[in-house]
Amino acid sequence: MHDVDEKNMTAIHEGKFMTTENSVMANSADAKTFYWGEEFESVFSRDKFGVYTIDEKYIMPTVRDVPVFPDKKISYGESWTYQGHEVHDLSKTFGITKPHKVPFTANYTYLGVYQENPNDENSKKLDLFQVYYKMEFAIDTSKIQNRQIEIPYKTTGFSSQLIFWDNEQGVIDHYIESFKIELTTTLGNVLTFIGNANAEVSEFVRTATEQNVEDVSQKISELGLKDVTVKQTEQGLTISLENIQFLPDSDILLYAEKEKLKKLKEILKAYPNNDLLVTGHTALLGTKEERQTLSQKRAESVAKFLVEIGVKQKHQLFTQGKGADEPIATNNTEAGRKKNRRVEITIMD
Repeated sequence: MHDVDEKNMTAIHEGKFMTTENSVMANSADAKTFYWGEEFESVFSRDKFGVYTIDEKYIMPTVRDVPVFPDKKISYGESWTYQGHEVHDLSKTFGITKPHKVPFTANYTYLGVYQENPNDENSKKLDLFQVYYKMEFAIDTSKIQNRQIEIPYKTTGFSSQLIFWDNEQGVIDHYIESFKIELTTTLGNVLTFIGNANAEVSEFVRTATEQNVEDVSQKISELGLKDVTVKQTEQGLTISLENIQFLPDSDILLYAEKEKLKKLKEILKAYPNNDLLVTGHTALLGTKEERQTLSQKRAESVAKFLVEIGVKQKHQLFTQGKGADEPIATNNTEAGRKKNRRVEITIMD
């Protein structure tokens, strides 16, 4: 954040946003950890009422201009409206490079003060709002020159949210949402997204510091861990397990590696509010597709074991595979290939 204007209560925000997903059959307990997905750079500002100003070159798929507050005091039961926007990234599915913006009118109602623990006078007090909006948006199809190209021309749906607002901090503390979105394409196909969502703001400890590198390196030495190093990275504090051993051409961890991860648990548990990113790497063997698949599966295997031993819950872990794209040593020697066959665990900032 920079260019803070205290008088007008605005500032420029720069950030990196990430999309993520996992897949699981309905009612299955075997949900995978989340894949680390697309990353979006973004620069934007918001005014004191909550309205975004953002250039169209930044996709940033999210709901914008919610919540927006009136320029007056509001009382219990009072309602107001303001225009907002849902923004979707359709670049991969339909090749649309600009953000797909769907306008709507949000209806707000103030439901009063919510206290997390009514029996504790010191428990946090939050302002509770209900927000509801419907989407009915269509583009002018007469301007589409190539009728064989499939793009969404109509977006319909709704969102119903309960927003718990921290007035002291001036931010959302958490929210609960139910939603349904339908995209109808020019070829008559309908994509439907329906479900429930929730999110909360959580505090975390900044990990990528020189002191933490020194402390964790010392702990690794005390635990007698071999082929394990630590470094500062852009994403956080990264612990690298080089020459990590699996059954040949598989993602099945060997017993010795599980014991190594059990020892690392002590270090990872010291950061309870920080998510973990597990990244798999391979040496330069096999095809690019094979390397990518194997590195992703090995990352998932390590993440799954970290859940099993109680390091984190599934929703606190993300995985990605990098194949052989980011070597740290030569692939021309066995010693170098051992270093490149690694899994990195990043304590996220």
